[in-house]
Amino acid sequence: QVQLVESGGGLVQAGGSLRLSCAASGRILRINDMGWYRQAPGKQRELVAVITSGGSTNYADSVKGRFTISRDNAKNTVFLQMNSLKPEDTGVYYCNAEATIVTMKVPLQYWGQGTQVTVSS
Repeated sequence: QVQLVESGGGLVQAGGSLRLSCAASGRILRINDMGWYRQAPGKQRELVAVITSGGSTNYADSVKGRFTISRDNAKNTVFLQMNSLKPEDTGVYYCNAEATIVTMKVPLQYWGQGTQVTVSS
């Protein structure tokens, strides 16, 4: 199994910044894509940003130019720098990783427990 532990959420005023971190642990052979998703109240979970093991990134249109995803492969950690936050960015942010563990031959999807981000107007 892989454990994903997120940190860095909180309450911030509109226009402010937050930095989320997510560390993966377990008997990991390899991590492919890592990403961040969010879920606002009453809405479905949506992709925010994803980064490949090689560093290629993809963002939701709503966060392009404001959010930056990065990762430290040596530490199995992914980050999300969020700037110019808006009230509509409010939600629970979940870390996701596609990882292969030592007892499996194929990669599986793993999720963190989520961290709350609240942006006040």
